[in-house]
Amino acid sequence: MAEYSKVAPTPLLKDELDIVIPTIRNLDFLEMWRPFFQQYHLIIVQDGDPSKVIKVPEGYDYELYNRNDINRILGPKAACISFKDSACRCFGYMVSKKKYIFTIDDDCFVAKDPTGKEINALEQHIKNLLCPSTPFFFNTLYDPYREGTDFVRGYPFSLREGVPTAVSHGLWLNIPDYDAPTQLVKPLERNTRFVDAVLTIPKGTLFPMCGMNLAFNRELIGPAMYFGLMGDGQPIGRYDDMWAGWCMKVICDHLGLGVKTGLPYIWHSKASNPFVNLKKEYKGIYWQEELIPFFQSATLTKDCTTVQACYLELSKQVKAKLGKVDDYFNKLADAMVTWIEAWDELNPAGGKAVELNGPAKSSK
Repeated sequence: MAEYSKVAPTPLLKDELDIVIPTIRNLDFLEMWRPFFQQYHLIIVQDGDPSKVIKVPEGYDYELYNRNDINRILGPKAACISFKDSACRCFGYMVSKKKYIFTIDDDCFVAKDPTGKEINALEQHIKNLLCPSTPFFFNTLYDPYREGTDFVRGYPFSLREGVPTAVSHGLWLNIPDYDAPTQLVKPLERNTRFVDAVLTIPKGTLFPMCGMNLAFNRELIGPAMYFGLMGDGQPIGRYDDMWAGWCMKVICDHLGLGVKTGLPYIWHSKASNPFVNLKKEYKGIYWQEELIPFFQSATLTKDCTTVQACYLELSKQVKAKLGKVDDYFNKLADAMVTWIEAWDELNPAGGKAVELNGPAKSSK
């Protein structure tokens, strides 16, 4: 059995992980998550009207940033952070100083496994991130590092060490993450299937990343987790996590990092309006027929040895190739550069972290 399956219990990483939550409303949903989240530090990114007061349940340690804070901290570079869209969550990734990030939406509740036991989603994400990935050769028993399984006959011994896991992508019970056309033709469909599996997404394979139940190693891949320009003033929405996922996967493949999907599940409680979603998505649905081939064929040069270098190279290719599809992608490519500049200012390599003078707030 792979040695990693013998490591127990799962480290809590309470001093090494931030939970990032984008929101426009009071965070009552945290009451349900209290047994699993309360010992962690929260970074709350308030979208919409900055004058609105967001209430956080008592006992949580948190920072809350609204649009005024983002503008004050980033100055002119704040234009790269989306407004009136959950893409604003990536600001929380930038200001965090922890090694790991878990991000969740405020309409996601604690799910239960088939035995009725509540699922500690964060614990499973930590397990996924602390165990290697196997992107170069598929194991038919899925994650070989989980207890009760291993590498199957025929799996190359030279690849059994695996590679570091950069991203853990969780799934959802109840309301599936469908696009607007699918929502319209299947309005009553619910996901009731609990699949007890974790998979490494193979090298060279893209996937539709959903940001509502997601964890990643910020030190390994953080600068690539930019959720793009979406929402207010932009021609597209609901593609923020998709964009980040495509960029991230190309970079992970280039740098030899792994991405896992499957467990853990959360309970997605609320279906968004499909007509509103269609208005946000319709250009993306059309454009993605150009975007997917672009990312499938994207290659990075050997001198791209850091995530930042990879991302800047990718931004050049976005401008050169996707700028022909629509001028929006020229603007997005520029924002990608601005994002990296802002990231490096707040997270200087080998240097002391920049003092944000942020509105650190605690309900303790």
